Amino acid sequence: MNYAIIKTGGKQYKVQQGDVLDVELLPNEIGSTAEFNEILAVSDNGSVKFGNPTVENATVTAEVQKHYKDKKVIVFKYKAKNRDRKRKGHRQNYTRIAITNITA
Repeated sequence: MNYAIIKTGGKQYKVQQGDVLDVELLPNEIGSTAEFNEILAVSDNGSVKFGNPTVENATVTAEVQKHYKDKKVIVFKYKAKNRDRKRKGHRQNYTRIAITNITA
């Protein structure tokens, strides 16, 4: 079981070859490849290499499948006994990627 722990968009993800996951918006075009160089750990046939802070010469490549927006989150501020009400919405942008290769 080969896997890697990558860091992108301020978050960490455990990925294997063939995984499909949603990450923060990437600048890559749909159908292009994205390469991740911030690899925190790599497992290769049972032996695990941890980086300090990253593993050198390790890369994970992925194919960009689509860009989309998540569901809207509504924020409502209300102050009692006043007519002070504020309603805001936010939709986060994401990119769906498919992991194609892990090299250590």
